[in-house]
Amino acid sequence: MKDIAVQPGMTIRQAMKRMSQLGEKCLVIVDEKNTLLGTLSDGDLRKAILNGSEMNDSIQQIYQSNPTVLIDGEYEKEDIKKIFTQQRFDLIPVVNNRGELIDIFLWGEILNNGKKDQKAKINVPVVIMAGGKGTRMEPFTKVLPKPLIPIHEKPIIEHIIERFTEIGCSDFYVTVNYKGKILKAYFEELQPEYDVSFVDENEPLGTAGSLQYLKGKFDKPFFVSNCDILVKTDYSEVANFHLKGKYSITIVGSMIHHTVPYGVCEIKNDGELVGIAEKPEYDYLINTGFYMMNPEVLDLIPDDSHTDMTSVIEMLKNNKQKVGVFPISKDSWYDVGEWSQYAHTLEKYGD
Repeated sequence: MKDIAVQPGMTIRQAMKRMSQLGEKCLVIVDEKNTLLGTLSDGDLRKAILNGSEMNDSIQQIYQSNPTVLIDGEYEKEDIKKIFTQQRFDLIPVVNNRGELIDIFLWGEILNNGKKDQKAKINVPVVIMAGGKGTRMEPFTKVLPKPLIPIHEKPIIEHIIERFTEIGCSDFYVTVNYKGKILKAYFEELQPEYDVSFVDENEPLGTAGSLQYLKGKFDKPFFVSNCDILVKTDYSEVANFHLKGKYSITIVGSMIHHTVPYGVCEIKNDGELVGIAEKPEYDYLINTGFYMMNPEVLDLIPDDSHTDMTSVIEMLKNNKQKVGVFPISKDSWYDVGEWSQYAHTLEKYGD
């Protein structure tokens, strides 16, 4: 309880990090006397970021100040189940008659046999883009295709697929080119319970070009993932965000904090110095390489052409189609496409 309960001076960045560390979707806000002030969900954080809040902003203005609570000694176990079932809250705080937080009930403890995992089950197709050479990961990729780079006991592509099978996905399409025969042989030996279909690129077609071979395959939105990333978030929430926003494509974006290690000069057009910002800090919402898209997006990809995902997104924007961004914390995204990030993933990533 002490980890989930935080004070309102916490920043958005700190709150996202705390949720990621705990594997929870909600925090409880208390003052220095442990009086309950409210609750803060990951949805509250996403809304704040998309509305222009900075990562260093306090959560003071974005948490829910009138949450549903239980009063100690004034409820039965069936009351807890009823609230969770009807309202789908992530947690319910328990307070005494002075409003002090004394306990927290978690959704998983009550309705999921004590497990934290509360992901909704959906079954949509998944495309994994696995045709690249992975030159940044040489010499590994001189021997193995990038999707078979090991993360602990399994190759990265198995970790990626398991994240989807957790929410009920069972239909996978893997685009292949470089060392594709090795990747196909691996799955033939693995004999997984889910279905894997391979989409052959005769030549490199960019980060989106091979999707042209899947035109007409899907009748509902589907996921697309690069083969060198791991994203730890609730994929069913990504799908809900995509559908609710009526987006043509949704980009899963990670918040990245960067400090320029120098003084940055601001100048006028004639070269006169306006001022110097010493080691300024910036926050960026970057593209992780994980998407949900509608089937009609595939019709925009030219046949037999080299096309990158940025070009597809630009085409959508030019056609006045909606493009959504689903923010996640930096700690929820692992990039295995280069050596420094690979080492970080081996140290930090766990199932």
